[in-house]
Amino acid sequence: MKKHFPKRLNGNMFVPYGRQTITEKDIQAVMAVLQADYLTTGPKVEEFEARFSEYVDASYAVAVSNGTAALHAAMFAIGIGPGDEVIVPPLTFAATANAVVYQGGTPVFADVSPDTLLIDPFKVIKKITAKTKAIIAVDYAGQPCDYLSLRLIAEENNLYLISDACHALGAEYRGRRTGGGPADITVFSFHPVKHITTGEGGMAVTDQKLLADKMKLFRNHGITSDHRSRQETGTWYYEMTELGYNYRLSDIQCALGISQLEQLPDFLSARRKIARRYDKTFFGQKIIRPLSSGSDIFHAYHLYVVRIDFSKLKVNRKTVFKKLHGQGIGTNVHYIPVHLHPFYRERFNTRKGLCPVAEKAYDQILSLPIFPSMTDEQVDFCAETVIEVMESALPESSVDTDIFEPFHHISLGESHA
Repeated sequence: MKKHFPKRLNGNMFVPYGRQTITEKDIQAVMAVLQADYLTTGPKVEEFEARFSEYVDASYAVAVSNGTAALHAAMFAIGIGPGDEVIVPPLTFAATANAVVYQGGTPVFADVSPDTLLIDPFKVIKKITAKTKAIIAVDYAGQPCDYLSLRLIAEENNLYLISDACHALGAEYRGRRTGGGPADITVFSFHPVKHITTGEGGMAVTDQKLLADKMKLFRNHGITSDHRSRQETGTWYYEMTELGYNYRLSDIQCALGISQLEQLPDFLSARRKIARRYDKTFFGQKIIRPLSSGSDIFHAYHLYVVRIDFSKLKVNRKTVFKKLHGQGIGTNVHYIPVHLHPFYRERFNTRKGLCPVAEKAYDQILSLPIFPSMTDEQVDFCAETVIEVMESALPESSVDTDIFEPFHHISLGESHA
């Protein structure tokens, strides 16, 4: 087996799994707001919403304080409450399921497909009961789910379909950008490791005015007007008609979001270039297997995830994780299956064995660094170091045997944008 000896990066550089890219243009956009009249609930919020809805081809956009707030607002808008069940995947950040719980609903976990780690439509069907009100599909790592199947399932069972696209801004499914359908509501996150950032922030988009109006009400304490609108109409009177939250996004953040959105095509191009470079290095590897990608999607590559059967190695993942970090590579694990967290075990009596595909995947996955400003040298260093560490961990008797089938990546179509 060929041995790899990656070059050391200059100095003590640490390559994180993700990070923001802030330009001088971004800084100037924020500074302009700091010198303007409104720092929050001002004109930049509406401008960001308008530009964002145009980009994803949705009728309405509602800016909120983070991706979790967007999920919570979506659950409020579709009327989730006590006694309602919402089907969710286990391989996601806890916020996906937590938003259901915030509204008093019960998350029901449907397992994922083994090659993509996206929610499995066949497993969704088996989880539907008389109490099911919605499905939340998560575009894990930046790859859109099988929305054609999920939409049919939702329509046949009179369910809402929510897309958690916090990993997938700029992704495309069957020629349409994520957020432009077919979900009833699609939510995004603008955390610094995501495709664009507002520091913290989120957005919910929909083609249904009623849902958009409910989410706008919800983000502002359930109050029918905000300070700016009352000031412009010369009134002090307002009414609180629902129990909402303070989930507003400031003008400062929205100015940054507008500037970042203009740079999104470049950010996406850089992420795909990095992914292709990883693919090329890992091609033919029997130890390291990247996730499969569909031919009808445009992958946004929020994460670059590989699978490794650590049970076949001389060391466990914790040891490999520490070794890679010691080499300056900020690997991560996305995610601990939500149903295995203590809160869900205790509150909903979930248990190991509930989602065996996701649980097996969790034991094998590592996320490798990917962010737009990564250099070719950094990508090569990360990929070759991972290979070297894995090869050094193989038992002598396993050197020439298959752990996984050799990796052959499905070619992805280019963007229509």
